[in-house]
Amino acid sequence: MANMIINNNGHVGTSISVINGKVFIDGKEVKLEDQKTINISIDGVVDNLSVDVCSSLQVKGHVNTIKTASANVICHNVDGNINTTSGDVDCEDVKGSVQTVSGDVSAKIINGDVKTVSGDIKHKRN
Repeated sequence: MANMIINNNGHVGTSISVINGKVFIDGKEVKLEDQKTINISIDGVVDNLSVDVCSSLQVKGHVNTIKTASANVICHNVDGNINTTSGDVDCEDVKGSVQTVSGDVSAKIINGDVKTVSGDIKHKRN
């Protein structure tokens, strides 16, 4: 279970998805005030993060997998993979692989593969 802050509103859950500007926590839609940006901050353990677009995505804790279309990802530890189309990735340890089309990748340790089409890579391979 994780504490989640989405646009300054607190929530609790184990997974989060953002699809076409709508936020879902554990499969249930969370109503947000009409805002052009979505900011997500998570403290705790989250199973899955799947975000099409958000302004910022920060995880203080563990997450199994992260998939974004357009978001910068800042997190501590990821037990699985990180995939993002457009956005930088800045993490502590990633047990899986990291792939981004357009963005820099920075991590202390990445156990899997690292790929970026347009960006720099800085990590240690375990």
